[in-house]
Amino acid sequence: MAIDRRKAFLYGAAIAARLLLFVAFPSLPDLLTGRVEISTPVTSFKRLQEGLYLYTHGVSPYDGGVFHQAPLFLPLFALLPNPSNHPLVTAFLYIAVDLLSAEALMQIAQTGESVSSRLFTSPRKDLRWAEIDIGAAFLFNPFTIASCVARPTSVFTNCAILHAIAKAATGRALTSMFALALASYLSLYPVLLFPPLVILCFDRRMRESESKSPGAPVSFAFFYFGILAATIAGLLCLSYLITSASWEFMSSTYGIQLLLPDLTPNVGLWWYFFIEMFDSFREFFLGVFWLHLASYVGGLTFRVRKQPLFVITTLIGVFAIFQPYPSISDSSLYFSLVPLYRHIFPLMRNTFFAVSALLYATFLGPAFYYLWIYAGSGNANFFYAITLVWSLAQSAIVADSLFAVLRDEWEVERPDMKGKEVARI
Repeated sequence: MAIDRRKAFLYGAAIAARLLLFVAFPSLPDLLTGRVEISTPVTSFKRLQEGLYLYTHGVSPYDGGVFHQAPLFLPLFALLPNPSNHPLVTAFLYIAVDLLSAEALMQIAQTGESVSSRLFTSPRKDLRWAEIDIGAAFLFNPFTIASCVARPTSVFTNCAILHAIAKAATGRALTSMFALALASYLSLYPVLLFPPLVILCFDRRMRESESKSPGAPVSFAFFYFGILAATIAGLLCLSYLITSASWEFMSSTYGIQLLLPDLTPNVGLWWYFFIEMFDSFREFFLGVFWLHLASYVGGLTFRVRKQPLFVITTLIGVFAIFQPYPSISDSSLYFSLVPLYRHIFPLMRNTFFAVSALLYATFLGPAFYYLWIYAGSGNANFFYAITLVWSLAQSAIVADSLFAVLRDEWEVERPDMKGKEVARI
């Protein structure tokens, strides 16, 4: 079996860069673990350690009201030595997850699904980056590296999502549903990716075998929805056994995301809004916020039906903005998928504004948090204002890429309009 030297060099450089940070700056992982931009109540490595301590001492990890992660993390990390004494073992685990994510991303790029789907082929399909370049963009993204060093559990969710997309793009629908079930079990919101993902599976199956139809689309979707539901149910039952025959983890793991009892600051939009919210309106606005998050799924899936991979990419960007407990790890997942659409970059109109706002929020976010929490010369409005800029920058990228894809499709339908300005009436 021939070894891809470029890929081997890329992986070696990525491993070396991460190990250098772990070894040369031993206090950096704990410093980043405490950053609210990276760690949230549902992904924090520090909270995982507290839950693991209770679990290994025969106490329910959910008794303290601190641990909110999936129970399957407990036996996994219980096998590893204490990260305080042997930090490199945990470091290698997170590095391996990053490499697995990069491998899945390169598989997605290799399929060419982003430029040529079953129902649409872009006239700019030759304008694309090689899969090794896309893998490098992911592995050396500062947000990805910071997430690896800070060790949040969101990197496992990201890895599962990327593998679900990769398997769907290569026609392995069953494995894709297993990966999506794992991601949904870990973080709840990935289950909303099912509609575009099953469409991608169906389209890929149709392309691979024109003579052997995968069946009616509705029956195909229901069949794989059943597999998804059964896999999630199996994971929940396994969690029930891990937690000593208790369903307590359901409210602690998924209830916290649905009901938002922990209002620890993060880079999202929910925490400040619900701090200021009167209790009598809380249930109503929780429903509104969740309905708003879920409403994008149907509209995007229907409108951009010809390109299900782009629907998945856009939804991941939307989730990185509007989910209850987002972090830069969620943003890094979206930014890793955007380079797949290199061919639409010339059609995007607000690239400079979006990138400038993103850099502005990236550098000023920690400063505003410091002014609020440590210096005492600011208040919560300082940090929330910069998170609004952060969300605005991501929203600009999502909206601009959506415009570019729709423009790309429109120019195929109307070749005479290629290169002409579009004015809103």
